[in-house]
Amino acid sequence: MSIVLVVDDSAVDRRMVEGLLSKTPHIEVEFAEDGLKALARIQASPPDLVLTDMQMPRMDGLRLVKAIGLHHAGIPVILMTGKGSEAIAVDALEQGASSYVPKSQLSDRLLETVLNVLARTQDEAGYQRLIQCASVTEFHFRLENDPALISPLIDLVQQIAMGMGICDSRGRLRVGVVLEQALLNAFIHGNLEIGYDDLQADRESLLQGQSENLVQQRRSDPKYRDRTTHVDVCITREEARFVVRDEGQGFDVSAIPKAIDPESMVQGGGRGLVLMGTFMDEVTYNDTGNEVTLVKRREIAAGGDAS
Repeated sequence: MSIVLVVDDSAVDRRMVEGLLSKTPHIEVEFAEDGLKALARIQASPPDLVLTDMQMPRMDGLRLVKAIGLHHAGIPVILMTGKGSEAIAVDALEQGASSYVPKSQLSDRLLETVLNVLARTQDEAGYQRLIQCASVTEFHFRLENDPALISPLIDLVQQIAMGMGICDSRGRLRVGVVLEQALLNAFIHGNLEIGYDDLQADRESLLQGQSENLVQQRRSDPKYRDRTTHVDVCITREEARFVVRDEGQGFDVSAIPKAIDPESMVQGGGRGLVLMGTFMDEVTYNDTGNEVTLVKRREIAAGGDAS
């Protein structure tokens, strides 16, 4: 059972979130009305995850993220972003939040995002002593379009990146979130050529009880089914470099904004770009748009030494 602390000054929104998370029996929901009450609750009994609104009295979401990162760095934080809070949320992601969900998309994305972040936080301490002995680790994968392959690949990469000192527990979560976005983009948008709007419509069909969805159809279609995703991983003591390439048609890379645009946080297609641009030190695409290179450099501790 995982405990999720929901921080929101709106009683209506707190109950709505509880209803969405209660769809799984593995989550217990607790509440706080603002950031100060949330910190008191965390101090008394730390939850497994904090889910917070951005705009609240006394202590808002940004200040809460900073406080959790300073005193409770092992607890992941997911933001719920409402209209007008996008710029603050970008700051919160830079300060340590693990992910975000626009309030307009809570019913579609909240439970999935919470479960994914909780999965990323599971302890793999048994691997750390062995990994600490490594100086360079390289993997080359060729993945079929099966989302079930994403979680074990991310778990492996996270263990090694943290064990080799590239990131701390907070950075480890960020690496997992970004890799998940990159792989899902390659599988669904790249190889299967399913656009964001089509994917949203497909989710609606599932909610209406239709047994076969567009992803399943494309995976069995001869035009798409044999495409694979190529993943190259190289982790040294100085940086982690990930190259993800699909076999789709690519996209117009000139359309990618040069800087993080807060407005893209509420646009479904821009969510992955925001997370990649915020959590990685470098994000580059090839000319055809079917390959992304993500670089995470060794984190520097507050005192100036590499963490």
